[in-house]
Amino acid sequence: MAAPPFPFPVGRYPPVPCYPPIAFYSSIRLGDPEQLAKIMDSDPYFITQDNGAGAPIHFATTYKQLDMIHHLLNNGAEINQRDDKGFTPLHRAAYLAHYDGYLEIYEYLLSRGADPSLKTEDYDPYLNPGRKLPVEVASDADDGEIRRKLLALEKKYAEVPKKRVPHPDVGCWWALYDYGLERIKNWDRSYKHPYPEEVKRANELAERKKAKEDRRKAREEAAKAGAAAAAEPAAASSGAVAVKPPVPATPIAFLFPGQGSQAVGMLKESAELPAVKKMLETAKKVLGYDVLQVCNEGPKEKLDDTVYSQPALFVAGLAAVERLRAQNPAAVDGCSACAGLSLGEYTALVFAGAMSFEDGLKVVKVRAESMAAAAKQGKPHGMLSVVGLGDADLEAICAAVRAAQPGNVCQLANFLFPQGRVVSGHKEALEEVARQATAKGALKAAHVAVSGAFHTPLMQPARDALTEVLGSVTISEPRIPCYSNVTAQPFGSAAEVSALLPRQLVEPVQWEGTVRKLVAAGKNQLHELGPGQQIKAMVKRIDNAAWAGFKNMAA
Repeated sequence: MAAPPFPFPVGRYPPVPCYPPIAFYSSIRLGDPEQLAKIMDSDPYFITQDNGAGAPIHFATTYKQLDMIHHLLNNGAEINQRDDKGFTPLHRAAYLAHYDGYLEIYEYLLSRGADPSLKTEDYDPYLNPGRKLPVEVASDADDGEIRRKLLALEKKYAEVPKKRVPHPDVGCWWALYDYGLERIKNWDRSYKHPYPEEVKRANELAERKKAKEDRRKAREEAAKAGAAAAAEPAAASSGAVAVKPPVPATPIAFLFPGQGSQAVGMLKESAELPAVKKMLETAKKVLGYDVLQVCNEGPKEKLDDTVYSQPALFVAGLAAVERLRAQNPAAVDGCSACAGLSLGEYTALVFAGAMSFEDGLKVVKVRAESMAAAAKQGKPHGMLSVVGLGDADLEAICAAVRAAQPGNVCQLANFLFPQGRVVSGHKEALEEVARQATAKGALKAAHVAVSGAFHTPLMQPARDALTEVLGSVTISEPRIPCYSNVTAQPFGSAAEVSALLPRQLVEPVQWEGTVRKLVAAGKNQLHELGPGQQIKAMVKRIDNAAWAGFKNMAA
């Protein structure tokens, strides 16, 4: 059997069987229970094992093999087993329910105890964020007709007792091979089995962490001793000239997410750190409310409001830095470049020393409030995510819509990743862009959950307010290269910071270009500092090698 495409708990690989895995799964895909029995008689395959694309019952559902689903369930398959994205067979049937035959499968699964209240993982945090119920992964075309049919079926079978959710390792070949299907079926879904390989790895990791902590303490002691020995009164004289410290020669770069990454509870891991406590005290004075309470308690509707989400994300990004500093100070000290997506640019600038935390938060507060106010002016406007079209095609669509709707704004606002763009403008224009983009072959054309047409001239009132507040705070040259959203190049001076930040509100965000410039500069150890994995999902589509070494640190 070939090595599995995703890690199993035990970290081992199965022996070579008589029949290859494709034969096992093909017998399910083709609805051939006799061939399935023949293979399982000679090889140690299991009725619940997952090859990385789902268990047999997922395959049978995807390939519309109702008789095989019936056969699998009668022979030990788990109806609520989840694949690596968290899809149950019911999710797969719902996803395909606009095709003939899948409503029948959905009904059959419900009749056998499938649970429609189970949610997927957050498998696409940028393009399709959030965990989804089966009905939420179904097509919403035809005014939601398919979803209404699914809900009607769920109501019809609401009284059917729901089967339990099995342990996640019910699909792991080695766990099945070592312990047997019946034993794993008896494990509670939250049970953590002490696999020998995992115990060994955990012990080795603990030893490495202890050794690292010992080295860190030794460095701190040495640094304190050196600082005490080198201290001289002359160093504090009024004639001393501040010297900019050298930029570390490392491949480490920090990236800070923008609006849309916020989530209730996003400061729970870092709120007790001394540095974060100090930030939260300052934030309460600057904002006039308790940002920690908004982050940890919400409600979601409040946290999603631009006025609250931008300051909250700004604080969360810098809190994530402090959390990383507590765990891996060398990574923070060794960061040699940074950038942030839209709002995240302000977090990056504060990390780079261009502004103090307090001044940065004052600016972000004005930015958030003025953008929210600008979003309410004039005809309704917003943003549209379009995936799967080249820039030339999308630019042509926008130009055609502008020509057909004089006076309406419609332009590319975010260049996020290859064939992943955001169009911003009046909603009337965006509806037509969505229609034409879909007809042209776009994989997705969906409205973004923001309140206005950010990064377009419709934000000019916010630009004026931002320019004014930037004039009231102290801005310095960044201590490390900090890349601008407008130019995809490092800010060159304090004056350039003041000039480019207001432009960012009314001009496109060059995020794909920024990531490519960072990678070209040798920054292949990228860290996303803040909630979610919005930036990681984009980097995967920009540079797969950089994504392979990508790390996330939540706040």
